[in-house]
Amino acid sequence: MNLSLQDKIKSVIRDVPNFPKEGILFKDITPILLDPILVDELVSAMVVQFKDDAIDAVAGIESRGYLFGILLAQKLQVPFIMIRKEGKLPAKTIKESYDLEYGSATIEVHEDAIVPGSNVLIHDDLLATGGTAIAAGKLIQQKAKVAGFSFVIALEFLNGIQHLNEMSLNTKSLITY
Repeated sequence: MNLSLQDKIKSVIRDVPNFPKEGILFKDITPILLDPILVDELVSAMVVQFKDDAIDAVAGIESRGYLFGILLAQKLQVPFIMIRKEGKLPAKTIKESYDLEYGSATIEVHEDAIVPGSNVLIHDDLLATGGTAIAAGKLIQQKAKVAGFSFVIALEFLNGIQHLNEMSLNTKSLITY
């Protein structure tokens, strides 16, 4: 029996109960990285999702957004932009702060990494409530346009896509829970 790509991905994702805190069921994508054929299939499927869109760059959100984001950028033959936590980039940056469940956070990108007016696809491993992705979108919008959002996993029950729809209607994931 041939499994669909979605079934293959779901079969290797590890559920980790009570991580990072009590009551959370963490979806761990790291087992995917142990299978280079599955990684290639996953990235190829993301390319198909966005191949007809005008994408000038892919921005990956630290840190798991780098894993597949850079591969996606390479296959789309566009630059890769790192979105990092505040204080991690060495050159001049632009920043965006946002609220978390307990406190706030700031993300940043090198000022010269984004071509003004370009179309940037934002990638991360998982969409939950959308808070970090929205902040990344606002960061990109300081200089460019958000071409869409790409995720390996979307947790539909947390309604993150509804929040992202205000920024882009082009949000795609490979699997949903």
